[in-house]
Amino acid sequence: MKKKLLLLFVSMLVMLLAACGGDEESSGSGDSGDTITWKLGHLSNEDHQWNKTAEKFAELVSEKTDGQLEIEIYPNEQLGSETEVIDGIEAGTVDMTITGETMANWAPEAALMAVPYAFNGQDHMQKVVEGEIGEEIESSVKENVGVTPLYYHARAPRNLTSNEKIQSPDDLSGFKMRVPNVPLFMESWEEAGARPQVMDFSEVFTGLQQGVIDGQENPVDLIQSAGFAEVQDYVNVTEHVYSWIYVVVGNSQLEELDEDMQASVQEAAEEAQAFGMDLYETETNEIEEQLKEDGMEFVEVDQEAFAEKMQPGIESSLDEVQLDLYNRIVEAGEE
Repeated sequence: MKKKLLLLFVSMLVMLLAACGGDEESSGSGDSGDTITWKLGHLSNEDHQWNKTAEKFAELVSEKTDGQLEIEIYPNEQLGSETEVIDGIEAGTVDMTITGETMANWAPEAALMAVPYAFNGQDHMQKVVEGEIGEEIESSVKENVGVTPLYYHARAPRNLTSNEKIQSPDDLSGFKMRVPNVPLFMESWEEAGARPQVMDFSEVFTGLQQGVIDGQENPVDLIQSAGFAEVQDYVNVTEHVYSWIYVVVGNSQLEELDEDMQASVQEAAEEAQAFGMDLYETETNEIEEQLKEDGMEFVEVDQEAFAEKMQPGIESSLDEVQLDLYNRIVEAGEE
């Protein structure tokens, strides 16, 4: 009996030591064969090009890391609003998101990702984001927000939607509109004559439906994916903002991976960038046509009048560093 008990005790001890050894291997450092999971939360829906590209990125990452790194995607603000997800990345409850000028609340330079009438078109915007100014903005984001941009999406220009035609700033008197949590947007639209208010994107449809707000401004892809054609009649072609948006991961989450896995993530990001750009170019025109079929009318506006009205609000909202970047962006479009 004593021998049996001794053998049983030794067997249990061996099993316990093996289990402890297994726990040590699953530290999440990327050095073991165990799976690491990143959660990516964002605001667009499942059919949006951002989500499709995120799915492609997750597929590429899984392939290139032999399944050691998996990315779970949560669209439709399932993990919270854009700001809440950024806070969650710092807290370690979320790992990735898709974000842009909202990061100006932490990194002032990020405001330049979406300044009204700073860019004269798509080519100008891409020249900036892929050049020296873009690098400066990325560095500020990494240092001040605590996230690393992996790839970016070019965005269709932002337009104003409404149930009455808005063709000049004179038509904005008393117009209640939603803007994202970006002080620059508040100032610019107030100067133009509107009554802007901050609202989470997930609340906009209901706000329009119930008459809490009269309109909102966004690129056509988000106008379509959010179903705004059901509650808005017009797309007023203000084209007031050409911009881009980053897919980011927490600095600490990225740094926890070994060098090989980090390289695999960067490689996957480059391929996802190209995939997303192809989607953008093929889908944007299709989306505009779909919105027209859904009953929305595209209205030409006096863009110069909007730009002139917004200018004082833009300049008063930018600090010295931001204003310098803004002037450099404008100059880049004149070269």
